[in-house]
Amino acid sequence: MFIHKIDEDLSLKLQEMRDAERIFELTDASRDYLKEWLPWLDFTTKLQDTQDFIKSGSSNFVEGKSLGAVILYQWEIVGIAGFNNINHANKTAYIGYWLGHEYQGNGIMTRVAKALTDYALKDLQLNKVEIRAAVDNHKSRSIPERLGYTEEGTIRQAEWLYDHYVDHVVYGMLASEWE
Repeated sequence: MFIHKIDEDLSLKLQEMRDAERIFELTDASRDYLKEWLPWLDFTTKLQDTQDFIKSGSSNFVEGKSLGAVILYQWEIVGIAGFNNINHANKTAYIGYWLGHEYQGNGIMTRVAKALTDYALKDLQLNKVEIRAAVDNHKSRSIPERLGYTEEGTIRQAEWLYDHYVDHVVYGMLASEWE
């Protein structure tokens, strides 16, 4: 079991099937808020969808391809974070995250992203961590900016969001830059 304690109030824990109901409940409660920036909400409409997501993530974790964790804030699941992809050939991990609407504004995601960056560069001994966010998603973009990531560029029409494309800003942190 993967569990990574960040501080007294905050931990990351590998997603498990027993978390499915809470994850789906949190997704459903934050659906309108999350839909502005996440393209998968229309495909997560029932508990089984969340269970399938956890099952796929567990397989990918065992194969070393990704890490999907629940964010535990005061021992309650409040969001999801991890490495959407781990590219071992290039020694790069790609952080993805979302947080339930009611948990915003407490510095949770900045602390989580910092812990994931540290874990990737020190424990996994990767060379680079990337975070990508839609150009207009200022809350998400502020996280790598606060952590000192370098803005590396913009990928045009990187993601289809329901009825339009959005550009993504790519942020990177190299092992040699991380203290």
